[in-house]
Amino acid sequence: MRLDDLDIPKRSNPRHLRMFPATTPIELGKPHSRWELPDGASWCDIHKIEHGYRMRFPEMADFTVSHDGAVTCYPVPGTDRYTLEHLHQNQVIPAALSMLHHGVFHAGAVVAEQGALALVGVSGRGKSTLATYLAMHGFPLLSDDGLELDLNGTNAYVQPAHPSVRLWQDSRKALLPAHAQRAPALPYTVKERFRDPGLLPHASEPQVLRAAYFLGTGSALSVRIEPMPAHEAHMAWVKHAFLMDPHDQGRMRSLFEQVAKLVGMGVSYRLDYPRRYDILPAVREALLAHNGTPAGPD
Repeated sequence: MRLDDLDIPKRSNPRHLRMFPATTPIELGKPHSRWELPDGASWCDIHKIEHGYRMRFPEMADFTVSHDGAVTCYPVPGTDRYTLEHLHQNQVIPAALSMLHHGVFHAGAVVAEQGALALVGVSGRGKSTLATYLAMHGFPLLSDDGLELDLNGTNAYVQPAHPSVRLWQDSRKALLPAHAQRAPALPYTVKERFRDPGLLPHASEPQVLRAAYFLGTGSALSVRIEPMPAHEAHMAWVKHAFLMDPHDQGRMRSLFEQVAKLVGMGVSYRLDYPRRYDILPAVREALLAHNGTPAGPD
């Protein structure tokens, strides 16, 4: 079955948010699926409802996502507007787009001369650190964590996302000047968010995906870039996909077809390097060389 043959519903725009007044959360039963934090605690409980899904972020808000992509927010009393907007932009929209059969992955992206470079990896692999460094040294930022791909013919186009990055304090101190303007703090993370266009140039137009780099563990002794075998690339793309409901057979079919197209494009590579800030210039040079651009001053 081809993606074009799937019965994909008429879509609303998940980026439009309908907001209800804050209220005590309603009682819900056992979730249909769950997103967990590294310590095993619940980050988001996903419940099936009559017309879609209800995403519960404990003690912050519920978001309902209808089958056509319409999003409604039910805040918990005391949750500030910035937190709600952040959850909507960075968690709910990618999940809703995935439900609507978009290709959405846990990855950041920057723009090189030949096109977009995706940085793919689980939390803690240094995606945001590398994206921030590259954005400050000649590679405008496309997204921090939420790679939306539009598969069109023989190309995949990376859609620009919210122009900001989230950094741990050590990365912020190592990469950004002291005067860098922080966005408002979020209650559930100590990471700091930055969206200063003077520091972090942002690309506002879709870019053709030139290469996707799956970040390793940092065990390499030097910068290493290697093509991924097809079977390994297939598993890696699926592993890093945003999924509202892994039991949705139609969505899984479309995901596997999307991934097969990506693998067939030959854009999947492993990238590993020692996790030290002084290595980042060498990573930049390796990426330039790998994409056919002579390394030069940043």
